[in-house]
Amino acid sequence: MKSQAFIELRGIKIDTKIGSYGPGAVRPKEHLLDLTLGIDPKLVLIDEDSMHKVFDYDPLVIEIQRLAGDQHYETQERLMTRIVSACAQYAEIVSLEICLRKTPVLNDSGSLGVRLYLDHATLQANK
Repeated sequence: MKSQAFIELRGIKIDTKIGSYGPGAVRPKEHLLDLTLGIDPKLVLIDEDSMHKVFDYDPLVIEIQRLAGDQHYETQERLMTRIVSACAQYAEIVSLEICLRKTPVLNDSGSLGVRLYLDHATLQANK
């Protein structure tokens, strides 16, 4: 099996406004992002302890927060699409899995999310 490496961001609370809610509807208290970025293992198996040898995900996290807060979204899917496009700009990212979920859903419990996986070819098509 070929080696694979991943950067995992889990349960990140993002400040965003998604959806339209009528009277009595459950409004989400949180939107949580899970992101798994497939990267070249050479960016993990490094011969020296140096930031220029690894994938620096901090600029991507900053961009995701900017995208989340720069408008009101009707759907989770639209914000996800914009995050995918941001990830596609990084040559180091060769695949990704994204899940955006909101909580609560019913009786002050549960979460509802949308999950998407993109291989390298599909990711490149979303630049």
